[in-house]
Amino acid sequence: MKKILVTGCNGQLGRAIRKEYAKENVTFINTDVMEGEGVVPLDITDVEAVVSLVEKEKPQVIINCAAHTNVDACETQWDLAYQINAIGPRNLSIAAEKTGAKLIHVSTDYVFPGTSPKPLTEFDEVGPISAYGKTKLEGENFVKEFSRKHFIFRTAWLYGEGKNFVKTMLKLSESHDTVTVVSDQYGSPTSAVELAKMIHFLEPTENYGTYHATCEGQCSWADFAVEIFKMAGKNTKVKYVTSEEYNSPTKRPEYSVLDNYMLRLVAGDKFVMADWHDALKYYFDSGVLQEK
Repeated sequence: MKKILVTGCNGQLGRAIRKEYAKENVTFINTDVMEGEGVVPLDITDVEAVVSLVEKEKPQVIINCAAHTNVDACETQWDLAYQINAIGPRNLSIAAEKTGAKLIHVSTDYVFPGTSPKPLTEFDEVGPISAYGKTKLEGENFVKEFSRKHFIFRTAWLYGEGKNFVKTMLKLSESHDTVTVVSDQYGSPTSAVELAKMIHFLEPTENYGTYHATCEGQCSWADFAVEIFKMAGKNTKVKYVTSEEYNSPTKRPEYSVLDNYMLRLVAGDKFVMADWHDALKYYFDSGVLQEK
C-alpha cells in the first residue's frame, strides 16, 4: 500500500489531494501545525522533527502543501516567511533524500517579477518582487539542492475548500452593491481540484522537475470577480481600479500568467488542466460553497 505524507493537510490543496486519492488504496499521514482529529502535529521548520517523523513513517511520497501565503504579512514577517517557505521545504527535502521518498513541493507564480508580455514557461527568468515570492523561490532552490526525486508545481490564484478570493467576493456581495477590484494584475484562477489531479497524474511517474500548474486561460482579478458574481447569480457590480488606486502595501506581479509548457511536453493530450471558467463552474456545482 502506498503511503503519502501531506503537510498543510487542512489547507485547500491538502483537502483536495485527499479527495483526489480517495478511490486509491493509499494511507495518508496527514500533518499540520495544529493537532486535530486524524492529524499529526508537525512543524516543518524543525528539521529533527521532520526527519524523525519521515524515518518513522517511511512514506513513498511527501506532498508539501504548507506555506506562509499571506502576501502582505510576509513583508513584515520575513523570518517567519523564510522559515516556513524556505527552511520547511529544505527540511522535507533532507528527509525525503534520507528515506528515498519522492517530494512534491507547491510553489507560486510570485517567483516571477510580472513584467513579461506573454505567458511564462518553466524556463523563463525568475525575479520575485515581494517577500512572499523571494521566500518561495528560496524554497524551490532548497528542494532542487537537497532532493533528487522532486516535483515542483508552480500554481496561482488557488481556490478550494477554505479561505479564498471566491468566498471573499461572495461574502462582500452580501453587504455591498459594488466591490472594488484590481484590474491591471493578470493571472490564471486555479482550482485546488485541478491542481490535485495534476499532482496525482505525475506523482507515480519519474518525470521529475519543475512544472507550471494552473488552469488554462487568463483574466484580471476584476474579471475573475465578475465571473464569480455571474455564476452565483449576484447583481453585485465590480468597480475596476488600478493597483496604484487600490494602494496595496505589497507590490504584486502585474502579469504572471503561467504556461504549462512542461506538462504539454510530458503528458501531451493525456492530461490537460481545465479552462478556468469550467473549473470555476465545477466549484460552484460541487456544493463546496454551501458546506459549513
